[in-house]
Amino acid sequence: MAIRQPVVSVLGHVDHGKTKLLDRIRGTSVQAREAGAITQHIGATEVPIEHIYKVCHQLIGAKKFNVPGLLFIDTPGHHSFITLRARGGSLADIAVLVIDIREGLMPQTIESIRILRQYKTPFVIALNKVDTIEGWISEEGRPFIISEKQQQAHTIEVFNEKLYTIIAQLSEQGIYADRYDRIDDFTKNVALVPISAKEGEGVPDLLLVLIGLAQRFLESQLEKGEGPGKGTILEIKEERGLGKTLDMILYSGTIKKGDTVALGTRGAPVVTKVKAILKPKPLDEIRDPRDRFDSVPVLHAAAGVKISCQNVEGVIAGAPMLVVKNEKDPAIKTLQEESTVKIETSENGISIKADAVGSLEALAFEAKANEISIRKYGVGEITRRDIVEAAYGDKKNCVLLGFNSELSKDAEAELANHPELKVITNQIVYKLIEDYLEWVDETKRQAEGDKRAEFSFPAKFKILPNCIFRASKPAIVGVRVLAGRIRPGENLIGPDGRDCGRIKSIHTGEDTLKEAKQGEEVAVGIDGVTAGRQINEEDIIYVDLIGSSIKPLKELDLNDDEKMAMEEVIAIKRKDEPFWGM
Repeated sequence: MAIRQPVVSVLGHVDHGKTKLLDRIRGTSVQAREAGAITQHIGATEVPIEHIYKVCHQLIGAKKFNVPGLLFIDTPGHHSFITLRARGGSLADIAVLVIDIREGLMPQTIESIRILRQYKTPFVIALNKVDTIEGWISEEGRPFIISEKQQQAHTIEVFNEKLYTIIAQLSEQGIYADRYDRIDDFTKNVALVPISAKEGEGVPDLLLVLIGLAQRFLESQLEKGEGPGKGTILEIKEERGLGKTLDMILYSGTIKKGDTVALGTRGAPVVTKVKAILKPKPLDEIRDPRDRFDSVPVLHAAAGVKISCQNVEGVIAGAPMLVVKNEKDPAIKTLQEESTVKIETSENGISIKADAVGSLEALAFEAKANEISIRKYGVGEITRRDIVEAAYGDKKNCVLLGFNSELSKDAEAELANHPELKVITNQIVYKLIEDYLEWVDETKRQAEGDKRAEFSFPAKFKILPNCIFRASKPAIVGVRVLAGRIRPGENLIGPDGRDCGRIKSIHTGEDTLKEAKQGEEVAVGIDGVTAGRQINEEDIIYVDLIGSSIKPLKELDLNDDEKMAMEEVIAIKRKDEPFWGM
């Protein structure tokens, strides 16, 4: 059975060298033509097996492989490959995670690891920029295992130090990795391939590892599927002379010029005809080709192509493409089900929005893992309607999370009418969740602060020995706060329930305080008592509570000492009123 080339997704933190690596593999300079030398769009490049033989000849000699080559996908540094879906999972058969050996794991590296594990995508790690290690002697295109032998001892010592630091960081993420040439079982360890994308060192090792793993572990899933073409839309772009075109990965089957295709949208699929199939030349890529595309009548998987159709209205990035017989083909229903985002919702939840179907699912996945309920969700920019719908409900759920989604002008204008709505955006899924959880904690702290101000809070203090400074009007005594916090205006009771006056003021030295917290020693002015009569040295005094405050107090995040003080006050009160505070 003939096999297709595996789809290889290249991902990692911004500026760690993903596009530079692909430029080295294909001999191009796409990166130099990108705005700010940072990848702005998704691209795809076909690398034929003959080119791999040429690059890897020092390592493999005359050895041959069944795999016909590799199809690389380059994703922007700010964009996870979660957009690239196939059959409800990852489009990629295998991935390359690029890590800068100097910087180690960064936020988008961790994001990438989480997504790779979520989709169960096998991957290898390209440990880039080894040429920046002090004293490293580079030679263009040389395999790493040859290059290593040419380095001086102190250089290898520095290299090993950085290598083992990254291995330790990966271990913290639950990833067990080692240098590829030291691994016996690739099913248990992730291969680390040290490279220099700039000099090309280690690139032969990386290509060989990818081809070897694909042939050994992925051959069954790479069997060329005959029949209707299936693909994933990467981007929708306007092309001069063609109108709107679709950059797409064909991962299964065949597509021909004139075929009827169904394209995923937010609703019912668009059924249209293929006007043209434009394929970049080998080692070129669909995002920014050096040469003109070849117009081809027929295309077999796997390939990265640009297609022109009669109608692409409403088609979204990340949506599926399927060749169908006609508009009544039963497969269209299957495609619509695949396009439909299946996210569990709750009446009491927040709103989420993402730039593509896969991104939305990844955000929902992380939300569920953090026990965050979702009420509304959608794909695309944040609209005025999103703002209005998200602003509905209690404060806790009056939140909209946006992954890679910008606010439309109408949405920005509408947001001004809803100061109660919290909109949080980020280009890293797990950071977006972290930002939301931090906001929840801060909101909770503020709410508790408001409630503490609303009614007296559980607290108790001890009158210190030899610290009665004035007997009355008001009595001034030195105290240590044993639990909670005390404030002026609070009524006090003793362990036997007797009235112990009211706090008039709190001082430390010459400063007047608004409150005193657990562990602090302060001078307290108490109205309505005389020291030596109602209160004495060594007495334990409690802040008096009202019965209606007990239930809301129990819902707050009290520490153990505050809980104990509250229970002691309840016990004191129930001596006279058995059902007090219930």
